[in-house]
Amino acid sequence: MNIRCEVIELNEEEILSVEYVRTEEGLPPVAVVEKPRWTPVKIVIWVVIALVAAAGWAMVAFVRGEEMSASWFVAAAVGSYLIAFRFYAKFIEWKICRPDPKRATPAELNDNGRDFAPTDRRVLFGHHFAAISGAGPLVGPILAAQMGYLPGTLWIVLGVIVAGGVQDYLVLFFSMRRNGRSLGQMTRDELGRTGGIIASLGIILIMVILIAVLGVVIINALAESPWGVFSIAMTIPIAVFMGIYMRYLRPGKVVEVSVIGVVLLILAIVAGGWVHNSPVWSEFFHLDKVTLAWCLMIYGFLAAVLPVWVLLAPRDYLSTFMKIGTIILLAVGILIVNPSVQMPAVTEFAFNSEGPAFAGVLFPFLFITIACGALSGFHALISSGTTPKLIEKESQAASSATAECSWSPSLRSWLWWPRSASTKGCTSR
Repeated sequence: MNIRCEVIELNEEEILSVEYVRTEEGLPPVAVVEKPRWTPVKIVIWVVIALVAAAGWAMVAFVRGEEMSASWFVAAAVGSYLIAFRFYAKFIEWKICRPDPKRATPAELNDNGRDFAPTDRRVLFGHHFAAISGAGPLVGPILAAQMGYLPGTLWIVLGVIVAGGVQDYLVLFFSMRRNGRSLGQMTRDELGRTGGIIASLGIILIMVILIAVLGVVIINALAESPWGVFSIAMTIPIAVFMGIYMRYLRPGKVVEVSVIGVVLLILAIVAGGWVHNSPVWSEFFHLDKVTLAWCLMIYGFLAAVLPVWVLLAPRDYLSTFMKIGTIILLAVGILIVNPSVQMPAVTEFAFNSEGPAFAGVLFPFLFITIACGALSGFHALISSGTTPKLIEKESQAASSATAECSWSPSLRSWLWWPRSASTKGCTSR
């Protein structure tokens, strides 16, 4: 047997651009992590993104007394989110958290096929994204539009960058480093038994109120709507099929099962129209509010007791395609239609308690109304819930927490700005 050895000489620049991963000092490296290197093309791209974002913010913040295109909102938001994810999130990751690729995660240490299960990063992103972008965060920004477009825009975009994304990532990382412990358990570790009990009671009260509000929104949307009930109900067997497919039939084939799931999801939506027009099936899926409430409770119980890979994670991942698809289509629609913003930057309702949607001044009601628009305690619960028990590598925590926290407010923003473009008659201040 002829063995050929080749010595590769690396220059100083190439040596500095890689990081060697060793399991023990003195032994050869087991992996090589390539560090990102700046090239002229990358520099030009990020400079352009920064200029576009700056131009968008200049138009949003300073244009008064004349019509302004809603496309500037898209430019400001997208540019800001990209810059924050590329630079600020990386700064926090490298300087504060410092994820260790050699460190085993709770999903690897406690893999039991139920709560702890190493999950593909794409499925994990979908699960975390769908968990925080529920119905409540979509309703809040629409209601807060009565105060004008500027306060809500600043909080949704800048708030998520300096507050929401940082909180989500740090809580997720802390939980992951503490063997997947929940927020209540970590509070008890830090504050003692009494402090932990008080914090847990507060968390329970928040969850009860939040679930009640979200339940009302969902039930009102689906009540007496055979089309909606059928399409939503069909996502459950589709998700179970996807979970079994990824775990037993074709492990690791995420793209493959994603295509199958999206096709089935589209068929379920189209078939919902057929069900709506069918006298027999329309009557069967025509549910009142009380029945829908019981259905939601039964689904919540099943999603909680079944292994996370069976229903919860794949269904969240499936619904993410529809949500992100909605975000992209709304953004493209704003750019194509290019509507003019009719609402003033700040209305009189930001300073009095006579608003048409709710009674309350800007502070603190803007931040209460846009509850999950940026900084949210519910996000912290999600970040210390199932997600830290599913992460395969510590380096995936940043992309799961900060990226979804950018996509999620994007959905609220795209719903917010068309409303601002179509609303007239508010008094400016």
